[in-house]
Amino acid sequence: METIRFDGVSIPVSDVSRSADFYRQIGFNVEQTSPRFAFLRMGSSTIGLIHVGTLDEWPVKLRAGIHIELSTDDLDMLYATLQERGIVFYQPPQDMPWERNMAAYDPDGYRVEFAQGNRGANQTQAPLPSATTK
Repeated sequence: METIRFDGVSIPVSDVSRSADFYRQIGFNVEQTSPRFAFLRMGSSTIGLIHVGTLDEWPVKLRAGIHIELSTDDLDMLYATLQERGIVFYQPPQDMPWERNMAAYDPDGYRVEFAQGNRGANQTQAPLPSATTK
């Protein structure tokens, strides 16, 4: 069987330049850009930013359900570095049962998650989130 590799994903954005600047701040290299498209790379992975005009018709919850998932060896150091660059986190570093992670929203409301080590494979001492609410 032929080997398949996952290279990247493209996402619709309202302002290519603004989104490219955000992703550049978190470490992507902008390889191509125009008013309607940008091609960004981090290591062997890519993100395409496709201009679609306003995303107002897309519910915020729908956009927040799209995750850009990244990892690092030192989450706390990355948190401090990205805060210095102006990235605002709505979820600071925290321990979950499956990994230590943090999250921010990009300019269009897509969730950008950062995990320490291999995503989903690092057990922490945090309890599982409760499935019941009062």
